[in-house]
Amino acid sequence: MPEVIDIRRADDPRDVTHRLCELLSAGKLIGLPTETQYTVCGSALSSAAAAQLCELGFAEGLELIVKSAEEARDYWTAPVLSAASKLSRRCWPGPVVLGLPLDQLGGLYSRIPAEVQSAVATARGTVRFRAPAYPLWQEIQRLSPAPLIALADSSTGNLRRAAGELQEFGDAPVVTVDDGPCRYGEFTTVVNLQGSTWELERPGIVSETNISRLASEVYLFVCTGNTCRSPMAEAMFRKLVATRLQCSDDELVDRGYTIASAGLAAAVGSPASPEAVELLADEGIDLREHESQPLTERLLNQADHVITMTRQHRQTILSERPDLHDRVRVLADDGGDISDPIGGPRATYAACRDEIERQLRTLVDRLF
Repeated sequence: MPEVIDIRRADDPRDVTHRLCELLSAGKLIGLPTETQYTVCGSALSSAAAAQLCELGFAEGLELIVKSAEEARDYWTAPVLSAASKLSRRCWPGPVVLGLPLDQLGGLYSRIPAEVQSAVATARGTVRFRAPAYPLWQEIQRLSPAPLIALADSSTGNLRRAAGELQEFGDAPVVTVDDGPCRYGEFTTVVNLQGSTWELERPGIVSETNISRLASEVYLFVCTGNTCRSPMAEAMFRKLVATRLQCSDDELVDRGYTIASAGLAAAVGSPASPEAVELLADEGIDLREHESQPLTERLLNQADHVITMTRQHRQTILSERPDLHDRVRVLADDGGDISDPIGGPRATYAACRDEIERQLRTLVDRLF
């Protein structure tokens, strides 16, 4: 029987982590809990580890374990599949497995031994990637020089405890870490990707409806305080898109569009300016429930299109996040600014609204 380490009782969990990394580097298999099930894993650079995992005859196959969406892109060819980019940013770390076609893999994937590449390839011609939301995995991966390969979740669901793994896999892992029952009673959701489309291979913790929403196009409008320009842009864009799609505002997310707004210097929960509320009410748009929110890293990571009111807004974002260069643009088609009407008379607010609407119509025309 393999050695079992109850990490909850370890004097120093870091010592356990270092030992696990040494075993992985030596091509050994270890047993670890995830947020869904216990599994057996090895180093993706070890052909011997891959062979041992395949000898277990596990029907669900193997997965390539990465740290994050950013690391996964090093294994995917450019341009990154749009659905893969969205779902990896929004679902990882977490209980969602993404299957990518073999012809979309390259970069660091080509440096994995051929025997390991063959072991992780599925009968559908895909490789499944996963980034577990489990601190122990993240610490091991931080110290390991290579990604890991692991057995996929069993659809039987009998591996929520270390005892289930020991019963299922016997002496395969040299060491099994016991950290009590896994958090979820269900297994991972498996999604296969092809270009901008996706297909649910196996339902799991994350429902098909939520996957559909997570794969939507996210438009984020940004101004300074998120009480006037960006809320008006958000609300008018939502109405314009809904009109084109002939659906209600509430149906937009299920039609593939998520629309929001934020401010670079916004407080949390401030209402829209009275002038903005009054002007949009004239167009049948209700801004009374709007609550401002600051622009955060999470919002930026999730957005596909960050649309700012001025060039300075855009530059401020890119000074902190130059990696978002292709996703951040100003609203005005000519690259100019939409000035803040705060403190001005109603006519100034009305002119601002009209200019935003004109630019939005151009954007929607191009979109559809």
